[in-house]
Amino acid sequence: MPDVQALTGAALAHIKADEFMPDEERGHAESAVREDESEALAYLVDPTDLVADIPGVELAQASWSSEPVEYDPESMEWDLDEEDGDFDEEPDNA
Repeated sequence: MPDVQALTGAALAHIKADEFMPDEERGHAESAVREDESEALAYLVDPTDLVADIPGVELAQASWSSEPVEYDPESMEWDLDEEDGDFDEEPDNA
């Protein structure tokens, strides 16, 4: 089970340490992070950092949304070795 309190705490610390965030935005951000762990994750991951070291790539715009989901390790949806929507099905040898 994920540690939601640790995630929320890390996001709140990140928001508090942001010296350039206006106070009004800070209050909104803290409230959003306390209400939804997906918001906490969004405050911890900087899209610019995801592409900063890729030669020839410059981030022009970024946005995202997220939602909590139940993890099922047996589901093909969680097979990280496969491309989205391109699953190799096992042949039925029955």
